[in-house]
Amino acid sequence: MSVSGRLRARLGMLVVAGVCLLGMTPASAAGRTGIGSGRLVPTLAAVVGFIGMVLGGMALSRSGGGIGNGRRRAFVAGAAGIISVTVGTLHAANSAGGFGTGNGLAGAIVAMSVGLIAIVLGGLVLARSHHAG
Repeated sequence: MSVSGRLRARLGMLVVAGVCLLGMTPASAAGRTGIGSGRLVPTLAAVVGFIGMVLGGMALSRSGGGIGNGRRRAFVAGAAGIISVTVGTLHAANSAGGFGTGNGLAGAIVAMSVGLIAIVLGGLVLARSHHAG
């Protein structure tokens, strides 16, 4: 599989993960106990944002030269950041309680922060590659 095919597959997985995060239902509605969507959704959103942040950092460290991997990683980092910020914002807006209530408000704030960092790193790479090329 070529590099662009692998990156398209990764972007597709991130999009699917974002759609899955938006469609999660609370575990308490099903009568189960354990980690519910109150903590699970923002945790997964933060993980997606962290992946985007790592890809953005890798793209930024290699954006000075190369064949174009930096731009592709920047797009994936931006997409992961947007997913993370969107899910974190929606969860924080709909969170019923404050910190320590188990509703995932702190995780949503972490997801938004990490997602914003991923978006900024991706934007820096794209700006640098546009300026250089």
